[in-house]
Amino acid sequence: MNAATKNAELAAATESDPRWAAVLARDPQADGTFYYAVRTTGVYCRPSCAARRARPENVCFYARREDAERAGFRPCRRCQPDQPSRAEQHAAKVTAACRLLDAADDAPSLAQLAQRVGLSAYHFHRVFKQITGLTPKQYAAAQRERRVREQLATSGTVTDAIYDAGYHANSRFYETADAVLGMTPSAYRAGGANARIRFAIAQCSLGAILVAQSERGVCAILMGDDPDALARDLQDRFPRAELIGGDAGFEQLVARVVGFVEAPALGLDLPLDLRGTAFQRRVWQALREIPPGSTASYTEIAQRIGAPKAVRAVAGACAANALAVAIPCHRVVRTDGSLSGYRWGVERKRALLEREAQQCESKT
Repeated sequence: MNAATKNAELAAATESDPRWAAVLARDPQADGTFYYAVRTTGVYCRPSCAARRARPENVCFYARREDAERAGFRPCRRCQPDQPSRAEQHAAKVTAACRLLDAADDAPSLAQLAQRVGLSAYHFHRVFKQITGLTPKQYAAAQRERRVREQLATSGTVTDAIYDAGYHANSRFYETADAVLGMTPSAYRAGGANARIRFAIAQCSLGAILVAQSERGVCAILMGDDPDALARDLQDRFPRAELIGGDAGFEQLVARVVGFVEAPALGLDLPLDLRGTAFQRRVWQALREIPPGSTASYTEIAQRIGAPKAVRAVAGACAANALAVAIPCHRVVRTDGSLSGYRWGVERKRALLEREAQQCESKT
């Protein structure tokens, strides 16, 4: 075999390897998943390295940098593959900032946080939101909301709980208490006692469906095979609320929800009682903007809310959704378009998507 033939075979082997496409694209998402080495220079690099591209016949791949070094290659001085990647460095800095915010009674300013982690304020703000899905201010507010929930369960008075959680004035908390707790602080402290929630269980083509409504709006749309299990789920969500069986008027509301489940493309014009973190509410709003008959991946949703690194957190927000179909988490799929887990069963997810697609086709 002459040299030209051998080089052609080596080049073909490299070009057929899916890792070569990541090297050509200088894909930072591939960093850490593998390394490539160049025989003619004796160095190994990250996939995202900005150095001049090597000829494919001179390239070989390694799963770990230790393997490349054991084969006699040295780390590239440009991309420094033997050091933490930029993404890893950013993640470590954001983690440190989150710990500072978690421990602080008074949230540090943006400038103070940026200085502590060694980044400019502008760059830190952008990186923090990219990784967590929230700005530092939103993250601090979410942590304060978490603390006030915990304090309401243990403090002697509501006022003590508000100040212990980091609020400097009752008025600051009461401005957002309804959205944060879904009820008054006193009612939340009592475990939802005296909160009145009407509910009813009906049947639809997808099985049993429970619809519950608080004073603020529809707070739960649950689906399943066992009506008793749905009722227990509602009881667990509102352990001390007064659960009231729906009357004839409420049955009409349930009928509207059932009709919506049967024909999601029609929409549901009812007020919703959304209870979740600031990040979850952003994800849920993005889900409501997906048109019937369309889907989006978890990665696309993360990008739409300005948090491309928070794909797992997006999946968690979808799983926390208690308003089936009204918050259409069934329209979120994997990147390749395949169906992933659904709180109320993958078969229901498939049925909803097929139903929406058929209804949209019939309109055209």
